[in-house]
Amino acid sequence: AAAAATVTQDSPLNVCMDAKHHKTEPGPEGQLYGQCVLWKENACCTANTSMEAHQDQSYLYNFNWDHCGAMPEKCKRHFIQDTCLYECSPNLGPWIDQADTSWRKERIRDVPLCQEDCEQWWEDCQDAVTCKVNWHKGWNWTTGTNQCPKGAMCQKFKFVFPTAAALCEQIWSGSYRYTSLHRGSGRCIQMWFDPAQGNPNVAVAQYYA
Repeated sequence: AAAAATVTQDSPLNVCMDAKHHKTEPGPEGQLYGQCVLWKENACCTANTSMEAHQDQSYLYNFNWDHCGAMPEKCKRHFIQDTCLYECSPNLGPWIDQADTSWRKERIRDVPLCQEDCEQWWEDCQDAVTCKVNWHKGWNWTTGTNQCPKGAMCQKFKFVFPTAAALCEQIWSGSYRYTSLHRGSGRCIQMWFDPAQGNPNVAVAQYYA
């Protein structure tokens, strides 16, 4: 607790970004849902946000994973995990950047993802189908949910994102950076970890801060 008390307001450690659904500061959440449970000891998301992160068409962003047909479950779990990390993690401070969008004042940029997390994401999603490289912008929102823009062709991820690095770095316009660093190195952010062993991303944020 003493260590926590020394963290100053301007410190990039143990913070929540100023975005659409984030709490103003991190704290324990007893009831985090599903894959987001990893963060329940100290989270930037509420239980409700964690539940919505698992919906195919959640009110969080009205974003539809299945815009080119049903996304396979083994792929979808990575997107759920990506959402949980983004919404719940209090350890992304060193990579928080200003965002000039109507729905958030801050975003993450160049978060160094562990190689295994990125490779596994690509591996499990290579046969899923999409019509866009950058999922942050350029959709047709006329129906209230994202649809492929006119003339965009649906094709397998492995053609849209020929490498794991392309997927991780391009899909959310540079939110993540592909690294050759490994889980447990203390130098890269893990999307997946065993909460019984504690959150490895705390040390990673300290290293980069």
